[in-house]
Amino acid sequence: MKRLFTTLPLLFILAFILVTFTSASTVSAIAEENETTAVKCMIQMTNYSGEGAYIVISLINPKGEYEQTLHVQGKDTEWYSEIKEWWQFYGKQDDGIDALVGATISGGERAINIIKIPKNNIDAGYSIRFETAVEDQDYHTSDVQFELTSTSIKSKVEGTGFIRYVRMMPQ
Repeated sequence: MKRLFTTLPLLFILAFILVTFTSASTVSAIAEENETTAVKCMIQMTNYSGEGAYIVISLINPKGEYEQTLHVQGKDTEWYSEIKEWWQFYGKQDDGIDALVGATISGGERAINIIKIPKNNIDAGYSIRFETAVEDQDYHTSDVQFELTSTSIKSKVEGTGFIRYVRMMPQ
């Protein structure tokens, strides 16, 4: 019995140390998973005529599926369904947009936004997609799309629709 009383405190100390280190490593892993890098994103539009463009910036996983909405240009939610591919992803969610929302961008204009990109997705096969739609005009699923790499987040990429180019600059 005496031996039990001397061993028991030692077991409690060992259990405390084990729980503390396990919790610390778990918290560290969760924090690392949630780390983002801020990137300044300038979108320059072509000189088209008509209404302002709705633009969705999405994170696309290596399988080509939507992972996360990084930013939306266009505040009027009734038009979100016109961004068809993204709407199939977003429309199934009922918890709101997980990104900042800005005004639409008209022809010839530019917008500069800060987007937060998960660090663990850089150089991991993910890509960034810019989808555009303009009322009574075309819809471009991949107006701009590029692989998310350490180099590409410091680059300028030409658009194929309403976007003339996108320039990315890490903060």
